[in-house]
Amino acid sequence: MTDFANDSLAGFLDALASEAPTPGGGTAAATAAAMGAALAEMVAALTLSKEKYAESHEAVRPIADAARVARRDFLALAREDAEAYDAVVAARRLPRSSEEEKAARDRAIGAANRRATEVPMRTARAAAALLGRLPLLVERGNPNAASDVGSAALLLDAATEAALLNVGINLSGVASDAGFVAAMQQETAEIQTEAQRLRDQVLAAVRRLF
Repeated sequence: MTDFANDSLAGFLDALASEAPTPGGGTAAATAAAMGAALAEMVAALTLSKEKYAESHEAVRPIADAARVARRDFLALAREDAEAYDAVVAARRLPRSSEEEKAARDRAIGAANRRATEVPMRTARAAAALLGRLPLLVERGNPNAASDVGSAALLLDAATEAALLNVGINLSGVASDAGFVAAMQQETAEIQTEAQRLRDQVLAAVRRLF
């Protein structure tokens, strides 16, 4: 599997545009989240590097640290998402000539689909969590970079929504585990609601500065 973190942008987009099943939407979601994290880092750096915003440094420094860690994690999730769906494809190709082979194939498909659901959920959780730090970054960060905070919010919200779409479509492969499906669906609804609320809060705060 390609390490997308070390690929060129053009190379990654070529891979995304190809007929191969991976990388796909889950990897794109994690990459968008990494871009949102990078923008949050940039705004934090533009605040922390200026003495005129010294009163905000204590509030902004934890955001910078969280964004830096999140960016690294999102790039890892981009790779993991592609690997998870590659495992689904591989499981579907297992032999099914006998009852034993069919049973083993079904187990492999179920396990692979479960992981292909869990990885994008981790992306959604992390994107929503970082999005939750942006209202304070708008308030205390360098106002000249407020539009970048808004852009970060939009990217993180889009990443959250895209990741949750991947959760939803892969849940059909674990339909036999009703408890797992119900828990994932409930968490999906909760994360969607909170991410949208935070996005709107950040954008409203940014636009008040124009």
